[in-house]
Amino acid sequence: MSEDAFPYTVTPEVWDRPLSAAMQRQADTRPFSRPEENPLFTNFKYTPLVGFDYSDGDGTVSRRDPSKIIYENGQYYVWYTKRDTETPCLGMEGAKDATDTVASADWDLGEVWYATSKDGFVWEEQGVAVPRPPKPQVGWRAVCTPDILKWEGRFYLYYQAFTEPSGLRGDYCPIAVSHSDSPDGPWTPVDAEVIPTGKEGEWDQYAVHGPCMLVRDGKIYCYYKSAFNRPGCVWITMGLAISDDPLKPFEKHPLNPVLNSGHEVTLFPWKSGIAAMVLRDGPEHYTIQYAEDGVNFEIASIVEFGPNAAKFYTPDAFTDTGDGQGVTWGFGHFINAGTPDKQYSVLTRFDCDLRREPGDPAFKSTRVFHKPEFYYAQPLTPEQRKQRERDAVGG
Repeated sequence: MSEDAFPYTVTPEVWDRPLSAAMQRQADTRPFSRPEENPLFTNFKYTPLVGFDYSDGDGTVSRRDPSKIIYENGQYYVWYTKRDTETPCLGMEGAKDATDTVASADWDLGEVWYATSKDGFVWEEQGVAVPRPPKPQVGWRAVCTPDILKWEGRFYLYYQAFTEPSGLRGDYCPIAVSHSDSPDGPWTPVDAEVIPTGKEGEWDQYAVHGPCMLVRDGKIYCYYKSAFNRPGCVWITMGLAISDDPLKPFEKHPLNPVLNSGHEVTLFPWKSGIAAMVLRDGPEHYTIQYAEDGVNFEIASIVEFGPNAAKFYTPDAFTDTGDGQGVTWGFGHFINAGTPDKQYSVLTRFDCDLRREPGDPAFKSTRVFHKPEFYYAQPLTPEQRKQRERDAVGG
């Protein structure tokens, strides 16, 4: 064997040599040489939920954007956005025609509802947790996309609070909060913006969305998303705000944004740091990332077929142990359950294996095959087909 050739048998000494950029990345991410060995790599499996009615798919009932799932009083709890309107939503492009009873976006006129379950598969909807408050209080148009916090024995729901139909100017809103002694309520709203939008000219000047609540180092961490302008596109990134009081304004981190990609905000304690599932948008989409300090994230794995709007059942989200054990299941949503004129979303359960000690090899395989129909369900549009046919003959 040539002394310059990369050896067949890989030993620790192999990495102390000039390497290509790709092999240097591998050297930097040891000890995992295969995704199957990486506890922050997983596949996802999906199960329809029992207990939620969608009005026969007529577009008037929608459920989306679930919270983290918690276990209290011998059962699981989840909160989510529910829109129950007389007609289907118009879409953001129809915002100018929205009324007090006709929604623009799927979440417009939404309220925060909750459901409980003994096993995580069969659920019973319990009713509204946070209704829209009277005008002009923050959230009078819609309260949606909640997440839950348990802090010093009390419960806090954080959510987006709209004062106009989404689409009139954009998707603009701050984050508000309600609190209760019990996960069953009653919930007392705070008529204030606990995480306000940024000042004019700042990256989050128009919106702070999708709160994800964790407790770390004796403080409350709220990760959130915003979208800002970049030449030619809208860039969605994630920020962090911290507080030592759940009802007082949070202080935004000076290094915001702390994640350069993602659409929904999905994080959980992992060992002594924080792991983030970064899906959909941005240059680092479909990755799972890790930050020892909860701020400076690095890519830990690449995943596919991940859940939209995911939130996990996270037993140690609020325990502040500094020893996160990982997660195995949660809720997401499908936003395309209906037709263009009857748009609505449905909640779904997903399972995975993001535990520190992986236990199910089926979640670690990189050889997941879908039926041909899965791929053929993503066809060219008629216009694209015609253009390809013209290209084929040089026309």
